[in-house]
Amino acid sequence: MKKHHSSPSLWLWGLHACRAALKNPQRDCLRLLLTPTSAHEFSDLKDQKTPRLEVVDPAALSKILPAGAVHQGVALEVLPLPEPSFDKLIHAPEGNLIVLDHVTDPHNVGAILRTAHALNALGVMMTEHHTPPLSGVLAKTASGALDSLPLWKVTNLSRSLEDLKKNGFWTVGLDERSPHFLSREKLPSKLALVMGAEGAGLRRLTQEKCDFLAKLRTNPAFPTLNVSVATALALYELTPRPSLGE
Repeated sequence: MKKHHSSPSLWLWGLHACRAALKNPQRDCLRLLLTPTSAHEFSDLKDQKTPRLEVVDPAALSKILPAGAVHQGVALEVLPLPEPSFDKLIHAPEGNLIVLDHVTDPHNVGAILRTAHALNALGVMMTEHHTPPLSGVLAKTASGALDSLPLWKVTNLSRSLEDLKKNGFWTVGLDERSPHFLSREKLPSKLALVMGAEGAGLRRLTQEKCDFLAKLRTNPAFPTLNVSVATALALYELTPRPSLGE
């Protein structure tokens, strides 16, 4: 169900983020602003149901958006997405879910969404608080994945991890202090990969709720990775490799 128009609107920008939002039936789109040079990128939408379209000059577009926004000549005013249903997640026979424990940087969360979508993850779960808003910065970094991959926000991560385990998920936390390498472990095919915050890593209670802790095969003298890079490497390790010829 879509949100009512009393919800506060926000701006998305960038070709991929805006096109994905326009194609998403769950997204309410209000205004589409294009510069003359970018209008041709959306010419295929002229026969579809689209929001109010305005052609503006680049300077006018930049004034509407946050300073430094790389808009590529397009901005879209939208309403927030409705919360996706848990049913499809709970009843998935297999797959990888990314769980973020207080990851606060919108660029990191956006990059994680993009990687998760590219590697066929079930979706991303993160906490309601101590996380970035689902804003234009995050959407631009996600390059369309915000509107094409389920994202759940939960109020109590520990309880949500317990609920996942009750529904067949094996919870694996990534921790560089673990003695176990993720690449060497034989793990179940229905798995929640839990990633900690930038710098602090997994909180103690979150670690205790994980079934297993593992680490990546990094240089022991320099093991720390950006959380979005670590998520990409870990998810790649967990994703089944296609056979030759596929």
